[in-house]
Amino acid sequence: MTAIDLKDHLLDSEKIIWSGRPIQGILFTGRDWLLIPFSLLWGGFAIFWESSVIALARTPIFIKLWGVPFVLVGVYLIFGRFLLDAWSRKRIYYAITNKRILISRSGPFGKLTAMNLNQLPEASLSESANGLGTIRFGQASSPWARGNGFSSWSPAFDPTPQFIAIENARAAFNQIQRATQSISH
Repeated sequence: MTAIDLKDHLLDSEKIIWSGRPIQGILFTGRDWLLIPFSLLWGGFAIFWESSVIALARTPIFIKLWGVPFVLVGVYLIFGRFLLDAWSRKRIYYAITNKRILISRSGPFGKLTAMNLNQLPEASLSESANGLGTIRFGQASSPWARGNGFSSWSPAFDPTPQFIAIENARAAFNQIQRATQSISH
């Protein structure tokens, strides 16, 4: 899906007033200050435990296989989540219309999120000095939240709707504010 394909999702008399995409490549967020040490501890211990068990000659095969899922989770947490997130962000497109916010992700994890401007939850902007920022619609979910799995460990799969790592985020945020004001009047 491209920004042009977003036009297929427009309502009658709806027009796109801004569109964008997240930056591409590996993305580190503020959560990573906590998640990276945790993932290194998890993965390091799982690899140490599994290699120790495999080194023992008389260990039953069941015990040798027991640690494999823990090692795989550790590898995902250390490396895989960054690669999956970067791959997924290549397929994400954002749009602000005169009526709604659209977030589209294509591919095997495809999803379209549409939020009416007159019913938007609280929007927040976090930005860096270079203008790169994220606009979040609603409260941030905790990476430790029950039922989240590892979805909030990767920005592209965070359950909170958001424009992740967009350039000139303040301009997009201001555009949303203007659009919501024009709807309410």
